[in-house]
Amino acid sequence: MTTEARRILIEAAQELYAANGVAATTPREVLARSGVGQGSLYHHFPSKRDLAAAAVAQTVDDTLGSAAATLDGADEPQRRIADYLERPRAATAGCRVGRLTADPVVMGDEALRGEVSRYFAELIELVARAFTEQGLDAAAARDRATTAVAVIQGGYVLSRALGDDAAMRAAVRGLLELLEPAPTGHEERSRHE
Repeated sequence: MTTEARRILIEAAQELYAANGVAATTPREVLARSGVGQGSLYHHFPSKRDLAAAAVAQTVDDTLGSAAATLDGADEPQRRIADYLERPRAATAGCRVGRLTADPVVMGDEALRGEVSRYFAELIELVARAFTEQGLDAAAARDRATTAVAVIQGGYVLSRALGDDAAMRAAVRGLLELLEPAPTGHEERSRHE
């Protein structure tokens, strides 16, 4: 039960951090959400910071694992990139990791901020690998990957601000159109005829 209680506490913290942030979430709220005993909380996480470190790291690992499952798949790189960009997102809820950049507790703690930084660095690298497989050199692939990640993060911000997930879908569509290969002279003539 010990490992199970730890897992349940981390999941409860992840849910509350996604909704309210680390700074606004108390250990008592995590305890209430989890349903485990107070002794288990303090056995596994002697401080609020210990709980935050475990939950933020788990959120980063979960989110990177989900992205890697798509981006490191067997399909053609262009399809994997499109699948990653187009995958269903609850955009108005915001990115569970991206939202942490506005949390003073996270950004004020070197280790927690390091987890957020690790997420974005590794995500950019995952996307860049797929662009490299398309034949781009490493620098161009990294630039495109950074753009793709920025579009997703911006899509979350716009969707939250407008209260509409459609903003994310529009941002993704726009990026995918920009990533389409330029038509050759023959294809260009055919489109205008």
